[in-house]
Amino acid sequence: MKKVLVLIILIISNFGIFAQTAKEISLKSINTVDFTSMEMALTLKIYDAKGRERVRQIKTASKDFSGINKTIIKFISPADVKGTAMLIFDYENKDDDMWIYMPAIRKNRRIISSEKGKSFMGSEFTNADMSKPNMNDFNYKILSSEKYNNILCWKIETTCKNEDVEDENGFSKKIAWIEKTTFLCHKIEFYNFDGELFKIQIIKKYKKQANGKHFAFLMEMKNMRNGRKSIMTINKFQIGSKLTESSFTPAMLQK
Repeated sequence: MKKVLVLIILIISNFGIFAQTAKEISLKSINTVDFTSMEMALTLKIYDAKGRERVRQIKTASKDFSGINKTIIKFISPADVKGTAMLIFDYENKDDDMWIYMPAIRKNRRIISSEKGKSFMGSEFTNADMSKPNMNDFNYKILSSEKYNNILCWKIETTCKNEDVEDENGFSKKIAWIEKTTFLCHKIEFYNFDGELFKIQIIKKYKKQANGKHFAFLMEMKNMRNGRKSIMTINKFQIGSKLTESSFTPAMLQK
């Protein structure tokens, strides 16, 4: 009887450590690519199911102010999206604030929670993909160890804690392949509200920066249900930004 009790205690203890370890791995994966201040220029290519291509040129800047990471995203071309801008206030322990400026209506609009899991400017990425997730909104579990492209990874399952979190992020759960030696994430599978695989993200071309962190210069999101895909390619990247806090305000989206 004592042996059975000891075994049960060990199983419970190990499960707690295992679950906590999964969350720690996920946090380390985020931190290894987290830049508190940066600027970059990127190309977003959007492909429909027939392979027809739309191209967007984007500039973005991000900087921390009093513990709040603020990001501004501006569309440079083509003409039909030029001037569109997005502002994100990424908080540590509460929901992000997001605003978008549409030149056609010449005013800012707040992006509400239910819209964060929707498409980012017609792409397979979502508005929520543009900011860091709130770690406390999810449950974490290590599924296994597995090689991806001959790289030994943890397979980490991240599950939304409730329906509100699902709506805000646009998925019910995701499974990430996180490299064991570097904590870099190479692949993510996203599952819809019915538990079915519907999108796969591939992250490539990591480059180590001067501060020791890594940055991915290519990200692809493919929709397995409709055949569409979107690819973000980073053209220019720099650590740090000289922009002041006044540049990261809803009023500046129209500038």
